[in-house]
Amino acid sequence: MDKRIFREYDIRDVYPEYINEDVAYTVGRSYGSILIERFNQNICCVGYDNRLSSPSLHNSLLKGLTESGMNVIDLGLCTTPMFFYGCILNHSLGIMITASHNPKDDNGFKFSFDMLGNARGKQVYDFRDYTLEGKFLSGNGIIKKYDIYPDYKLLFKNSINMGNRKIKVVIDPGNGTTSLFAKELYSMFDNLDIVMINDISDSTFPNHHPDPSVYENLKQLQDKVKEVHADCGIAFDGDGDRIGMVDENGNIISTDKLMVIVLRDLFNKLKDKRILYDVKCSKIIEEEAKKLDGEAIICRTGASYTRYEINKNNIPFGGEFSGHLVFRDNFLGFDSAMYVGLRILEILSNTNNTISSLYDGITNYVNTPEIKIKVTDDNKFNIVDKVIDYCKNKNYETILLDGVRVNFPDGWALCRASNTGPNLTLRFEALSNERLEEIKNEFIDVVNDIIKDL
Repeated sequence: MDKRIFREYDIRDVYPEYINEDVAYTVGRSYGSILIERFNQNICCVGYDNRLSSPSLHNSLLKGLTESGMNVIDLGLCTTPMFFYGCILNHSLGIMITASHNPKDDNGFKFSFDMLGNARGKQVYDFRDYTLEGKFLSGNGIIKKYDIYPDYKLLFKNSINMGNRKIKVVIDPGNGTTSLFAKELYSMFDNLDIVMINDISDSTFPNHHPDPSVYENLKQLQDKVKEVHADCGIAFDGDGDRIGMVDENGNIISTDKLMVIVLRDLFNKLKDKRILYDVKCSKIIEEEAKKLDGEAIICRTGASYTRYEINKNNIPFGGEFSGHLVFRDNFLGFDSAMYVGLRILEILSNTNNTISSLYDGITNYVNTPEIKIKVTDDNKFNIVDKVIDYCKNKNYETILLDGVRVNFPDGWALCRASNTGPNLTLRFEALSNERLEEIKNEFIDVVNDIIKDL
């Protein structure tokens, strides 16, 4: 087992080179052992996504878990949010086989050591060290199958209150795991006129890569919304925890604009006017929260950290730019893209407005999408440290929660190490295209110079 597969908030890499059945068995033995030995837990939940390698990894993982003495509640084939709900209902920790939005040849494991969210940071690396030490327990656990889907449907039905307005929506599961569930879940609501695309489960992802945070993957959705004159379009990632949306004109709605739509709705209803957002999001979230006498709390990037902070501090709503959004008002504090889509449609169905008008009045910033610069896992943090040194020498105002976010009066720059791959992630925002280019060019030049000197 290569220790590189242990990342900031999961285990993930290429199948079968780094993630394979032997690894799955070892992870099972280790996870079962550590839960029994250190957490006094002898029951856990297991689920898996629709990737080609997931069923065989699932079998090996179950074998490892039960041979550690762990009893397993097997949720079978499900989305990651369905897995989260299974853990909540069964008051148990768990492990999900998925590579989320990664390429089709990847796979991995998301797991938890508390009920606040997925394992993150030190929890993952402590588990890595425990696993590599190889001192596992032995036992004879049992497996109990549990179909989470009926309970999940009921959760959605009881948590959404649609208005009377008829909404036409195009849904693109990207041939990922949500393609098995999305149409039926959304069809529970009579006011929705649903058009499906790419809704056959196929983990070769023949139509486009299932990551809605990459705008080129939304092209088919944009075209279909315009073709059928829909009110909006919704896309999900491979395991169902990331969302992407386009408006009635086929224009992409960035996640931070979606968050503005939600906070405007929530802050008019709740006394607790707090929203959590990550360092990649626009200034519009902070500005809109202040307009409504609320508080916008910035945090580091990572769905595991977002969910942890929201649940630990009982924040009603929050999310990150990559498309993970979490409700804790009348939902249960986990990121379900299918649920988020319904909440946006709920807001829209109770108005006579277009979805694009729901974020009217925001500051007209110009910004870049996430810019990925390929580096290595070994040097990505060193590069970020050198960018921080550059900013200190320039006396820039910085936020160091996650890499470095540099705040200017008319914009900001972000440089951070990716938690899911050998990349640097950069993003920039400004009040004009000219200023955006200045900020972007400055920091890309700095990064490139650092890379050349390595």
